[in-house]
Amino acid sequence: MICGRQPQPVAPMPLIFGIHAVSEALKARRVSRLVHVRGGGPRIDALVARAQELRISVDTVDRMALDRLARGSVHQGVAADLEALPAFTVEELAAGETPALLVVLDGIEDPQNVGAILRSADAAGATGIIRQARHAAPLHGATAKASAGAVSHVRIATVVNIARVLEELKDLGVWTVGLDAEGPDAYDRVDYTVPTAFVLGAEGSGLRRLVRERCDHLVKIPMAGHVQSLNVSVTAGIALFEAVRQRRGAR
Repeated sequence: MICGRQPQPVAPMPLIFGIHAVSEALKARRVSRLVHVRGGGPRIDALVARAQELRISVDTVDRMALDRLARGSVHQGVAADLEALPAFTVEELAAGETPALLVVLDGIEDPQNVGAILRSADAAGATGIIRQARHAAPLHGATAKASAGAVSHVRIATVVNIARVLEELKDLGVWTVGLDAEGPDAYDRVDYTVPTAFVLGAEGSGLRRLVRERCDHLVKIPMAGHVQSLNVSVTAGIALFEAVRQRRGAR
């Protein structure tokens, strides 16, 4: 049982960009500096006004300068430096009055996929994301933009070894469910009303062997068409909202 310990910050995140990502970061009070182009329009003007209300530093730059900051990515005329994300432990994510609903990322390095998973996790009310420190997409830039700002709200634990974390989750009473195209069970045949962690592997390679072997269940999403796999972020959304459906029905 964790009593009153405050999450400790991880290394500061350098930059996010895009209207949605910056707006959500402002709501979460995580912006340390806002950068925008002059004459960006009413939506950017509203972000600037909110930053000024919060007494956050605001810099106006030309579009070329913001292009350089965003390294060519689409920034929509606004970017922000962030305060560090709070770092949670696996134990903190598993604790709580309601059964945990977690997502474990095993080597997913594509920022668009990680951002979309964060967005689905936030929408489903997941209690947290667990990611590995190495072989993982950074949580700023393209990931933050793809998450539509969800990165500022979802609780995240960064760990060294995913296989070892699955053992820790079992000790904490959390059932681990690996999403695998070769899984013996259909994804909707497992009980997700209990504390559950969905484990997702990288596209192409899928779950690593040691990670797969440590999952309590391996499940697949049956495919009726010609394409035999789904994007990993789509898989995450389907699994999460099946858990949401079951939990609503159990009330």
